[in-house]
Amino acid sequence: MQDASIQRPNKARAKRVTIDDLAKQLDLTKGTVSRALNNYPDISETTRLRVRKAADRLGYRPLSHAQAIRTGRTRSIGLVLEVNEHDAHRPFVDKFLAGLSEAASREDWTMTVATAASNEDTLRLLQKLADERKADGFILPRTKLHDPRIDFLRDHEIPFVLYGRTADPTGCAWFDITSEDAMCEAVKKLAALGHRRIGFVPGGAGYTYAQLRRDGYKAGLKAVGLPFDPALVADPAVNAAAGEASAHMLVSLEQPATAILYSVDRAALGAYEAARQKGLMIGRDLSIMSYDGIPESAMIDPPLTTWAVDTRKAGERLAELLIRLIRGSDPEDCRELAPAQFLDRASHGPAPEHHDQ
Repeated sequence: MQDASIQRPNKARAKRVTIDDLAKQLDLTKGTVSRALNNYPDISETTRLRVRKAADRLGYRPLSHAQAIRTGRTRSIGLVLEVNEHDAHRPFVDKFLAGLSEAASREDWTMTVATAASNEDTLRLLQKLADERKADGFILPRTKLHDPRIDFLRDHEIPFVLYGRTADPTGCAWFDITSEDAMCEAVKKLAALGHRRIGFVPGGAGYTYAQLRRDGYKAGLKAVGLPFDPALVADPAVNAAAGEASAHMLVSLEQPATAILYSVDRAALGAYEAARQKGLMIGRDLSIMSYDGIPESAMIDPPLTTWAVDTRKAGERLAELLIRLIRGSDPEDCRELAPAQFLDRASHGPAPEHHDQ
């Protein structure tokens, strides 16, 4: 419903619309209008919508430099990507950045993205971007159990949101996917198909996701009444070569694995070459499941059964949570988890001894 007191500006009028103009037209204080435009939690949704609709009709646009001086904010989200990661943050980076930028744009915020070549370089860039007021807060992807980025930002009271979790959650906000639940469910699905020797290939050492997925694997074994056998846990693998070595080890045991659960799709791709060399048919003689949903997983033969993540949606939610945090919300109120999507494909099937039953 439009406010009857609002008149459309004369097109010939050159004067810029200010918060004073909005406040007078709406019969509100400047402070209320400002806080409504900046989505402060103490402003009602009714007032917020009324102010935003009036601002749109009158053509109000904030001056970014004046806003930065007044609030100490640049209305910019910071992201430092570490190119020393095993896959330089592929496959998620394009859709992830699209989600972040779309959510930021909806709030009239911008993004500042930088790349770092090392952990030390990442810390330097975080400090530089914060000191130069090029970012009001940061998104931290691929968190570690003990993460220097978290320690730095927490110590300097710089807002941040994790795409992941960490060992010490004090003062941390996050959005994460429950990959531990996916691993648990994978074990249950394989056990239901008759598999009793289910191998596991961890992800990168030190990363929180790797610990969570290992925990999910163990929880799945417990849920179906299978014992945890350390011999069925291979060395960590995050690429095809290491994933191939892990598969060779697991299928060469005295009591070989009939199924292998990988933490990372790129490592799981290596199992196909190991199976070929052993004369095993994936999906019949050896079942493979994994996590990530990378595009290549759908193109290999047989297509890889995996769990996929909506990285675009994750980027959107992270940006929204960070903006909330910067505006004053408590980190504990900015913590969300979402499930991964199961992609039921052809790389898994009944345990070999169950094929004829």
